[in-house]
Amino acid sequence: MPNFQIRIYTQKEQGEEWLRRYRGCLPVFGCVLGFTETGLIPGISAAGRTPEDRKYTACADAEFLYYGPEHKPQHPLPPLAAGASPVLISRAVFESLKIPVHLFNAGLPYPPAVPLIDLGGASAKCLSGGAAMEITTVHHLFKQGLLWGERLAANMQQSYVIFGECVVGGTTTALAILTALGIDAAGKVNSSHPICNHGQKWALVQAGLEKAGSSEQDEIFQSQILTSVDPLKIVAAVGDPMQVVVAGMAIAASRSCGVMLAGGTQMLAVYALMSAIAQAYALSWQPEAVVIGTTRWVAEDPTGATVDLALSLEKGNLTQNGRTPPLLATDLSFADSRYPQLRAYEQGFVKEGMGAGAACIAAHLSQNWQQDQLLAAIESQLERLSTAFH
Repeated sequence: MPNFQIRIYTQKEQGEEWLRRYRGCLPVFGCVLGFTETGLIPGISAAGRTPEDRKYTACADAEFLYYGPEHKPQHPLPPLAAGASPVLISRAVFESLKIPVHLFNAGLPYPPAVPLIDLGGASAKCLSGGAAMEITTVHHLFKQGLLWGERLAANMQQSYVIFGECVVGGTTTALAILTALGIDAAGKVNSSHPICNHGQKWALVQAGLEKAGSSEQDEIFQSQILTSVDPLKIVAAVGDPMQVVVAGMAIAASRSCGVMLAGGTQMLAVYALMSAIAQAYALSWQPEAVVIGTTRWVAEDPTGATVDLALSLEKGNLTQNGRTPPLLATDLSFADSRYPQLRAYEQGFVKEGMGAGAACIAAHLSQNWQQDQLLAAIESQLERLSTAFH
């Protein structure tokens, strides 16, 4: 039976086959938290009103996802220029469906006040410097990703895992990774702003790739036509700690169960990275087990070009065996919400994060939830949050 709550934008047949296969299944959710100093640049992100707020966005989201609205948080959800944190959406679904949540710290400036798995990573410097992370850290995080991907998939043979993220500024590091992999991504990525700040992102990426290319150890960036670039060096130059962890997790998990990468631009970059890493290091994975799940606010963002970006993945020169992943989105709408913070999503604010789109897809798939059930569960979280400490 078709699921009218889920739209498929690319690879329709593969997407439909994936949805058929996992209908009625409950997933587990792994959320990887990371940080890049790119997120502190004024105006780069709307995920937190000030640069200072944005240092704690991942901590706040993790606490809310784990404990819910009645818990008095060490880091409250940061004020946004408009809208409400997408973690409300994820929490509403995971709480209602009792989906297990595993939180991973891939590299945060401050540890969140929740039980999580520390992967021994580090925050990334701003990508404009062309030296975002130590290569040893990147290798370590990739191995941790492979290990935990295998662990999370261990008992899920008949089901799937969802991998989500929280990285403020992450669509800009995603643009850098995609560009370095030879994918034409400029002007196509999304952002948490209603009108994407493409010019600001592109200037940072160009600066970072230029600096990475001029250091003597890496002439690799000088020529975009080389096919032997080490993708892990690209992450070290211009990436963030989440990307390489999720790439490792998804490669390992795809060997034994389904995988949904939760997000838009950032997960397209992770998917391209998986292709490039698997090729460079001769690792086996199952691309047909992997889909990308997001919200229609991302998939249909008029100031980005998410579908076009997904279709560009097979044209990257470091991902020759690359292919376009199925891009799925929940049809969730907030047009009729009684809360202005939720209606702001329809004006292009926020859009996605913390696995929000994938959580809704999981609710449609496992319980056949429709629009009204989703909206009621999400509004209930917001209501509980607004009355919790008053």
